Amino acid sequence: MTKRITMIIAIMLIIPTILIGCSGNNNGQDEANVLKVGLEAGYPPFNWTQINDANGAVKINGASEYAGGYDVEIAKKIAEGLGKELVIEKIEWGGLVPALQSGVIDVIIAGMSPTAERMEEIDFSDVYYTSDLVMVVRSGGEYENATSIHDFSGAKITAQSETFHYTVIDQINGVVKETAMQDFPAMRVALETGIIDGYVSERPEGVSASAANDNFTMVEFEDGFVTSAEDTAIAVGVVKGSELTEQINEALGNISEEMRQELMDEAIINQPAAQ
Repeated sequence: MTKRITMIIAIMLIIPTILIGCSGNNNGQDEANVLKVGLEAGYPPFNWTQINDANGAVKINGASEYAGGYDVEIAKKIAEGLGKELVIEKIEWGGLVPALQSGVIDVIIAGMSPTAERMEEIDFSDVYYTSDLVMVVRSGGEYENATSIHDFSGAKITAQSETFHYTVIDQINGVVKETAMQDFPAMRVALETGIIDGYVSERPEGVSASAANDNFTMVEFEDGFVTSAEDTAIAVGVVKGSELTEQINEALGNISEEMRQELMDEAIINQPAAQ
């Protein structure tokens, strides 16, 4: 009798745990009402990580941190347009496309360009931002006043891995092309410590870097990199043939150019100083 009572008590203790485990973050019904957005939360002013919900940041799913930035603001407007709850998933850059293809996330909103190579794997929405390539260098250094990409002959230059930024470095005559780095925080540290002389970026990130750290200067070129329109455009990544593409384009169409620029200006101002 004692053993039977003990077993019953043990089962009663286990059942709540099983029920909690089965509930998860979203049940089947909830899944239809959420928009799971993947981003790396490390590419200011497009996206970053912060410790609170200041300036409209959104809590990262499964974490105590929050994601903020231009991409997050665009994601909020898209989710609102679709009538869905926004869920932010923080995923390393190289894992975003696989996460989309496997259904871990619904879309990628991460400052991603719809390059020809990526379009072989996934589809993209209409463009929601367009930018130019720049170089971020140390303030007061020998490259601060560069006007041409070829002024960086002999310089140690890198860019983020798995981006077209890294491929354009080959256009610089005599450049020392360093190993690609995982993210922008790593490149900023490498630049400040002298491991590299500069890194290729897009203008919003360059403005962001120089605004966050007086030791950084953004170089804009008179004689710059040769790129395609797709390379410098930013769009939402979706799975091949997704019905979300048309819905997202409709939501983006409701965001005026003035509003998009205003959101970017605010993101540059609001980025955490540490990033």
